[in-house]
Amino acid sequence: MRLSRYFLPILKENPAEAQVMSHRLMLRAGMIRQTSAGIYAWMPLGLRVLKKVEQIVREEQNRAGAIEVLMPTIQSADIWRESGRYDDYGKEMLRFEDRNEREMLFGPTNEEMITDIFRNTVRSYRDLPKNLYHIQWKFRDEMRPRFGLMRGREFLMKDAYSFDLDFDGARKSYNAMYLAYLRTFARLGVVAIPVRADSGAIGGDLSHEFHILASTGESDIFYDVAIEGIELAKLATGGSNFGETVEKLQSLYAMETEKHDPATCPIPAENLRHAKGIEVGHIFYFGTKYSKAMGAKVTGPDGSDVHVEMGSYGIGVSRVVAALIEANHDENGIIWPESVAPFKVALLNLRGDDADCVAACDGLYEQLENAGVEVLYDDTNERPGGKFAVADLIGVPWQLMVGPRGLKNGVVELKHRRSGQKEELSAEAALAKIIG
Repeated sequence: MRLSRYFLPILKENPAEAQVMSHRLMLRAGMIRQTSAGIYAWMPLGLRVLKKVEQIVREEQNRAGAIEVLMPTIQSADIWRESGRYDDYGKEMLRFEDRNEREMLFGPTNEEMITDIFRNTVRSYRDLPKNLYHIQWKFRDEMRPRFGLMRGREFLMKDAYSFDLDFDGARKSYNAMYLAYLRTFARLGVVAIPVRADSGAIGGDLSHEFHILASTGESDIFYDVAIEGIELAKLATGGSNFGETVEKLQSLYAMETEKHDPATCPIPAENLRHAKGIEVGHIFYFGTKYSKAMGAKVTGPDGSDVHVEMGSYGIGVSRVVAALIEANHDENGIIWPESVAPFKVALLNLRGDDADCVAACDGLYEQLENAGVEVLYDDTNERPGGKFAVADLIGVPWQLMVGPRGLKNGVVELKHRRSGQKEELSAEAALAKIIG
């Protein structure tokens, strides 16, 4: 993509309304623009990142055996009355009437809708287990939306819902999602700590929140350092060691500060870490809470009706984008993990009025594109300093710089954004390093 033809509304100054780093950098880098309180339009650069995060989430859900559907954003109040949550949910739920005076709502979550779909389509235990997920926009009317996407009103969510015949099956479905979440965040290039969470009135120990480590995070956690060394690439969704693997992982200590008791903590001080985090995912077993309320039953092996056991599994996809920035930035801007970077390389022509530079950059641009590399080619007439600042701000992993002096010496300059390392290489060597 040539920058001269791209839509990248960069801001040179920090927006006064942005209180946290991710909000500030997303606005400055032209990723988002606010349209009303807590609601944002995604600009092209931001959308590229959002779609990459979404695709990684999708691939790991599919790998774990979940099946993608797409449910509407607008829901009927009737199914929420069946579950008993319509009057209890509070003002965060946006409610309205259609032209026929039917009560409707903009969905903040989808337990009721997916239960309604299930009860009208699945009849026998032979059709279980099932895990259905979608990636869809949600709306919660926060009283005080703030911190950009960290606490907005409209957000993109992956929510999955499992259906099983009994508790043992529900636990297996839960554990498959537990591993899927660990793999997902590893692919996103971050350490995510699975923290045991309250299961509320249902009880039991099947509830975990996933926190991305970031110095600016709102959550405060203690955890076993062994969590950072998990070899996620070796984890499988099933197999003979599936239960043993999950049991070992879930036994690793991780607690939020308010639940951490130094006197009873089983982890030696040298292995205990204390860090800030941002919650980006939550998995939860809730048994028959919705299936009983809404009559979601299947015929069991003995011919009797059985209310299915359910769980829900959420990832805040748009929140993850902001959390990744909180965990990956410096004083100059964003530092994207390569797996979600909007472009892999920024190609910078340092002399747009020099015919040799133009010819060299055009050739490199063509070679990169032919190799399938996502490249943002800064072919504008901005000064080199401005081009460096933009490239650092938007966080592209590699910067390939072409100037008259280097060309005379047969070299280009290659910079790695995360390490800051620069080196002069032949164009061929630089391309080989970028393409990998």
